[in-house]
Amino acid sequence: MTGRKETISLKKTARIAGILILAMSPLAIFSMMYVPSNIVVPGDAATTAGNVMASEGLYRIGMVSDSLVFLIEIALVAVLYVLFRPVNKALSLVASFSRLAMTIVQGINLFNQFAALQLLSGADYLAVFEAGQLQALALLFINMQELLTHVWGIFFALHLVFLGYLVYKSDYIPRIFGIVLIVASACYFIQSWGNFLLPAYVEVLALVGLISSIEIAFPFWLVIKGVRDQQTAGLQEEAEI
Repeated sequence: MTGRKETISLKKTARIAGILILAMSPLAIFSMMYVPSNIVVPGDAATTAGNVMASEGLYRIGMVSDSLVFLIEIALVAVLYVLFRPVNKALSLVASFSRLAMTIVQGINLFNQFAALQLLSGADYLAVFEAGQLQALALLFINMQELLTHVWGIFFALHLVFLGYLVYKSDYIPRIFGIVLIVASACYFIQSWGNFLLPAYVEVLALVGLISSIEIAFPFWLVIKGVRDQQTAGLQEEAEI
């Protein structure tokens, strides 16, 4: 950061946002889906604990991947604010704060992964607990990590509501993507609140979560097309990044 101002077009800002989202997506899939599927055995504390210790390297890489995700999110919050500030400054700020709140919860959730690993570390001060107790506590923290994803999912859903509205009201991104983001937002709300209210319907809620993945079309558009030049000629503005 040199402190000097740079003039960045909305097209370039849009592409930066798209690149950040697409760069973050495989990291999130790895840490949230691949790692747990290879380590966690639902309801079996002993096997899960054994898997954690046998694949400790994979488990730790998953934590690093999670940390990279929320570091990218911080940059994305600022870029999305700049991108949609010309549409409505106040609503763009709300959308950014919602995503920032989500990112904070993601960072806090990393402590659950560290706690599980620490409980299985074999440290001398843990000798007062029996092996079964430590394994059960480790699985509890791993389960808490999964449950907390539904907490930050609510903030993400709120972010998508406002982001979708901003996209829809803008005249430089096709309105269909605003609709797509709002539909994805509804899916995230249903999935998160559904896990609180109707945990027995986890398969149905997982299907709803799968539908929410339609949001990935938005960053692809930002990278490939950016924003419409002819409609943004008067909307380019100076932004300090």
